[in-house]
Amino acid sequence: MSTNTTTTTTASRPGIESDLALEFLQVVEEAAIGCAKLMGRGDRTQADLVATESMRSTMESVRMKGCIVIGEGERDEAPMLYIGEKVGRQQDTDPEIDIAVDPLEGTNLCATGAPGAITVLAASERGGLLHAPDCYMEKIIVGAPASGVVHLDRPVEENLKAIAVAMKRDVEDLVIIVLDRPRHEKLIEDIRKAGARIRLISDGDVAAGIAAAVRGTGVHAVMGVGGAPEGVITAAAIRCLNGYMEGRLVGYTKEQEARMAGMGITDLKRIYRADELAPGKNIIFAATGVTEGPLLKAVRFFGEGVRTSSLVMKLNIGKVRFIDTIHLDRQPNAEIRF
Repeated sequence: MSTNTTTTTTASRPGIESDLALEFLQVVEEAAIGCAKLMGRGDRTQADLVATESMRSTMESVRMKGCIVIGEGERDEAPMLYIGEKVGRQQDTDPEIDIAVDPLEGTNLCATGAPGAITVLAASERGGLLHAPDCYMEKIIVGAPASGVVHLDRPVEENLKAIAVAMKRDVEDLVIIVLDRPRHEKLIEDIRKAGARIRLISDGDVAAGIAAAVRGTGVHAVMGVGGAPEGVITAAAIRCLNGYMEGRLVGYTKEQEARMAGMGITDLKRIYRADELAPGKNIIFAATGVTEGPLLKAVRFFGEGVRTSSLVMKLNIGKVRFIDTIHLDRQPNAEIRF
């Protein structure tokens, strides 16, 4: 039994237009609850496995003919939620939906109890999400006010000045999120030389991108190289938030390059916008906090159950919902505590 701060109605006609948002919400909630029990235990592998198993199990009842297009890897690399796996009820009347998942984004964050770990998925009608290989992606992400004023091929200083002008502030006021990796040494130097401030993160590509597109988080852009699969999931969120993103595939192997043609990727130097990484017209995005973050609270366990904090977005209706859910134990004398 659970109570939500929002209510929705289910459309009578099946399709991605039908309100599957609450079903996807349950998928990310259950995954978050499962892996949160291992928060701070130091076992990132087990936390990721628990989240994956929970997400896969909950998907069985979702009303869709789902196909994993971004998941835990190829079939020979992952026992479940592998690329190409069929998920959902798979009934004749169910809509065909592409699914991109990261059962636990920030496995190290969960293992150490650090902020920012989330469970996340994006869904769209068939063909609505780029089938990205498991390589790297160079990215730049900004909110709506700076839409279209940045470009991956421009110098860092020029991009920062453009963001500052668009947001009507000084470069010195900007905060840029960068993954703390050796490959970003030059990028960090350029950002600091331009006068902007930096928030270094150890993990959490998707959560960082969302923060950059939401006002009030204190983050104005994300720059640098992260995972390509995470880039596609982030693009789905950015479209729902009216933000702006550019991404370019980098760091791929010869084997990955050979497989890209089969994924529809022919121009390896192409710069993709968010609407090209996630071109679907009916995108649904759902995420639940595992550890505390700038947008979502951590999973909280109490005597009568569990409380979760989630974000659900639907592109076609332009709604962003923050949902606080209490999952009660099935006990006759259970008391709700807010």
